[in-house]
Amino acid sequence: MKILITGASSGIGKDMAKVLNKKGNELILIAKNKEKLEKVKEELEKTNNAKIQIISKDISKEENCIEIYEQNKNIDILINNAGFGDCGNFTKTSLEKEINMINTNIIAYHILTKLYLKTMKEKNSGKILNVASIAGFMPGPLMATYYATKAYVVRLSEAIREELKKEKSKVQISILAPGPVNTNFNNVANVKFHMREANSMQVAKYAIKKLEKGKFYIIPGIDIKIAKIAVKLFPTTLISKVNYKIQERKV
Repeated sequence: MKILITGASSGIGKDMAKVLNKKGNELILIAKNKEKLEKVKEELEKTNNAKIQIISKDISKEENCIEIYEQNKNIDILINNAGFGDCGNFTKTSLEKEINMINTNIIAYHILTKLYLKTMKEKNSGKILNVASIAGFMPGPLMATYYATKAYVVRLSEAIREELKKEKSKVQISILAPGPVNTNFNNVANVKFHMREANSMQVAKYAIKKLEKGKFYIIPGIDIKIAKIAVKLFPTTLISKVNYKIQERKV
């Protein structure tokens, strides 16, 4: 299968590439940092002779997303993984960084999902995995923009799933919603989590396993599954207060 992964130079994206490479899939790996991508390609080629293509592009720019699609229309799986966060009071965080975050976490996901979904529906086959977060199911004071971007990914994916079901389409869409993961995300977001962080490779293996089985909500870890249930049971005001306290310790 031919699989396209954004944000593939580090973290979960890189680890999913490793998992999929071992299965003999043809990979298209996308990230801004060309040097890191080349190192990932070199590392993967040592373990498997599968075809690997790297594309160094900033997907926060709309034209780059469209160009990626135009040059690589025929894929079997799209993994929208690129993204980052920021931490701090909403009035004090960088507007420039937040706009870039929205462009990366929302606009790029939207464009690539829409374009590839059209092609997949024409073929009546294909899978899309949108990497969200448990943050997408709740408000996140002191990380307001990041939580909001992930909520967009969750709601967009949920709506698309229903449309595909009504059309009896064989195209599959899934959401990966982990909690804190030990990746470079923490450095970019200026946060230090005071809770257990999941291992990136374990999350990647779990995600691919559930994606292959057609699971929609892919939520690694029993504690994160419990958190998702708790969000449904308790009022938003209480969840906001709890999250404020949690986030306050990171600022």
